[in-house]
Amino acid sequence: MSFTADTLLLFGATGDLARRMLLPSLCALDADGLLPEKLRIVGTARSPMSDSEYRNFARAALEKFLPANRRGRMADFLNRLHYQANDVTTSEGFDALATAVGDSKDRLAIFLSTAPSLFEVSIEGLRQAGLAGQGVRIGLEKPLGIDLASSREINDAVAAAFPEARIFRIDHYLGKETVQNLLALRFANSLFEPLWNATHIDHVQITVAETVGLEDRVDFYDQTGALRDMVQNHMLQLLSLVAMEPPSSFEADPVRDEKVKVLRALRPLAANESVTGQYRGGAVGGQIVPGYDEELKRDSGTETFVALKAHLDNWRWQGVPFYLRTGKRMHERVTEIVVQFRCVPHSIFKGARMQPNRLVIGIQPEENISLSLMAKVPGLDRDGIALRSVPLDIAMPDAFSGTHKRIAYERLLLDLIEGKQTLFVRRDEVEAQWAWIDAIREEWAREGLQPKPYNAGSWGPSAAIALAERDGVSWHE
Repeated sequence: MSFTADTLLLFGATGDLARRMLLPSLCALDADGLLPEKLRIVGTARSPMSDSEYRNFARAALEKFLPANRRGRMADFLNRLHYQANDVTTSEGFDALATAVGDSKDRLAIFLSTAPSLFEVSIEGLRQAGLAGQGVRIGLEKPLGIDLASSREINDAVAAAFPEARIFRIDHYLGKETVQNLLALRFANSLFEPLWNATHIDHVQITVAETVGLEDRVDFYDQTGALRDMVQNHMLQLLSLVAMEPPSSFEADPVRDEKVKVLRALRPLAANESVTGQYRGGAVGGQIVPGYDEELKRDSGTETFVALKAHLDNWRWQGVPFYLRTGKRMHERVTEIVVQFRCVPHSIFKGARMQPNRLVIGIQPEENISLSLMAKVPGLDRDGIALRSVPLDIAMPDAFSGTHKRIAYERLLLDLIEGKQTLFVRRDEVEAQWAWIDAIREEWAREGLQPKPYNAGSWGPSAAIALAERDGVSWHE
């Protein structure tokens, strides 16, 4: 059932995600005239607040996290906001929540951003209060479990009240402009797709590097680790977009069908195809920072870095390694995809040093696309033609003047309100991701693998370099 919501109900409305991302995204959409004119936004959380107090809370968040030129008429946006306190662990508050939603029960979008342990009771409370009918859709913020079994438990609880067509599982990386542009690059240009296979591509690298440490996620992160926090969702989504077959259309099911095929083609890792690490004290950006154990104030075996060599067992990608790495307290903050093409089969330029073409898709902090090509060095070439690799750079903000960089949640919240599922994750995707991740963790347990130390401000443990260099590959840095 397709409809545009009249009311958006935000669970976790006083949390960090709401302050940093959700409220700024909604305000920016409102400033651009993209929110439905009559849309009401009802926030809910444990803290008791009046509408006025919540609007003051929202104003402070917007002034801190949203640039002034994107706020528009902020007072008009704040007037959309309402608040109803609710403890999801008790059933009583849901009736008051239903009253706050009012007549919008038939055109309601819900964004559920709570601890995974509260998903089941929240869903049941919504159902009992009549907030799970045919005119209601629900968005679920990650994490969706800690393994395949817990993910299935959460999905079963949601499916008991909502059909798959009204469930919107959020991975905010899919809201990033450059991630979506990856699909345009592949499927809107005849240049790349004929070469996008094992015949012409040597390997693919995907890096998600962070300079931050634990921040305010101490307990959550130590129970989760880099593999489950980053690889299971963000990195496997990026891999599936790089490797998927062309979908029949840019509609939800055709796109997600092809992503699932990629995830199911992932080969189980061999014992020597993964490296884990944990940062020690060092310097990041010129600032001395403590080690993980110092921040945690105890010893821990949780990995803050992971590097993997993955393979896809299908016709398009057989024999092409996908190198994945992610970590905290790295040398710099960067998310990028590197597609390394094979070298020309024969060089006619004697003595010239040939380098293969390389496509680099930058996702953050800068959104750009760079393609390296071999070109002749200017000169008379009396000793033979000299060649050098030169980049063709497209900085996305420069290519599209007059546009501004959007928060990833802007696209996802608007799609939730309007009911467009293409950039959301389907249940079978989530479970295929967890199945592969669980197998890696089981292998680590069998091998007794312990994280290798690396200095904060580096690119991770030396074993990660060796993981790629065994194949003659260097990480792009």
